[in-house]
Amino acid sequence: MIFRNVKLLYVLFGSLFVLFLASCSAHPYILVDDEKVLVEVVDEAIEMQKGLMFREELCDNCGMIFVFGSDMEHSFWMKNTLIPLDMVFINSENVVVDVLHADPCEKDPCAHYVPKDKARYVLEVNKNTFDVSLIGTKVEIKIN
Repeated sequence: MIFRNVKLLYVLFGSLFVLFLASCSAHPYILVDDEKVLVEVVDEAIEMQKGLMFREELCDNCGMIFVFGSDMEHSFWMKNTLIPLDMVFINSENVVVDVLHADPCEKDPCAHYVPKDKARYVLEVNKNTFDVSLIGTKVEIKIN
């Protein structure tokens, strides 16, 4: 009887572990130079306007990716954003076209951050995670 219960527990925990691994691998991410960044996907106008405003922290290897319909020079600002960020601009071919460092806006008017080239995606992560050496690098984006 005990042997059967132990065996059942192993099967149960094994199944839970497999489900856990499946859910982790299904989480949206961007792979940048072998560094996996788990991302929140933002693709609706109302979400894009809010972005990371009012958040007090962002975990390491976490970020937010803004998904636009096409490559454009998307302008960002740091109004009501409390944490310093890197903005990684990525074109529709998944190539990094610019990396900008941004500090919270403490008074109006707030600076606008515009990339050197058109981008379809903008990845926001903690400041100094990436730098301009990333420009020209192809990244893997897994958001579906």
